[in-house]
Amino acid sequence: MTAVLTPTEDATQEIVIHFSPILKKLSEREFFEFCMLNRDLNWELTSDGDFVIMPPTTMKTGNRNFELNLAFGTWAKKDGTGKGFDSSAMFTLPNGAKRSPDCCWIRNERWEALPDEERESFSHIAPDFIAELRSRSDRLGRLQKKMEEYVANGVQLGWLIDPFEKKVYVYRPQAAVEILEDPETVSGDPLLRGFVLDVRPLWE
Repeated sequence: MTAVLTPTEDATQEIVIHFSPILKKLSEREFFEFCMLNRDLNWELTSDGDFVIMPPTTMKTGNRNFELNLAFGTWAKKDGTGKGFDSSAMFTLPNGAKRSPDCCWIRNERWEALPDEERESFSHIAPDFIAELRSRSDRLGRLQKKMEEYVANGVQLGWLIDPFEKKVYVYRPQAAVEILEDPETVSGDPLLRGFVLDVRPLWE
C-alpha cells in the first residue's frame, strides 16, 4: 500500500497524506513512535485517518503565537485552576482526530484524572478551551471546520483569531458562532474567569 500526497494550491499550505488503511493497522503506541521518528514535522491526524503536514510559520505568525501564549500563560499561572498548552501538544479527540491547537487549556480536575501514561502520550481528552490563530497559509474554511470539530468533541470555548480580516470567531457548544469585528479585547468569561485578551498586538 502506498501513501497519496495531496498538495494544496499553494506550496506553503498544508499537505494531506491519504493512507488511512495503513493507519488503521497501527496501535496507539506504534502511531506515537511513528510521530517521534518524524518529530521535525508538524503533524495532525483527521478523523478519517489522513495525515496533515503543517508548514512552518512566518516570523509574523510566530510572533503572534508568542503574544497569544504569553498573554494566556500569564493569566493561567495567576488563575491556577487549569493547565495551559502550546501548539506542540497533541490531543486525541473522541472522534479519533489528533489535533494540536495553537493555544489550549484544561481544568485541573480533568488533567489530574489522566493517568501518567496518558500525559506522556497524545492524551485522549478534548481541551476545555482552545484558540487557533490564522496564518497567511491557512484557509479560513478549513479552520472553521476544525473549530466545529473541536466543539462537537467536547471543547467548551473556542476562539478562531483572524488577524488578516481583524475578526475573532467565538465557538461554544449548542450556540451560534459569534463573530467579533475588529475587537480590542475578547473575554473568556465565564469559563476563563477574568481572562481578557488584548487582540490589538495580534493585528500588527
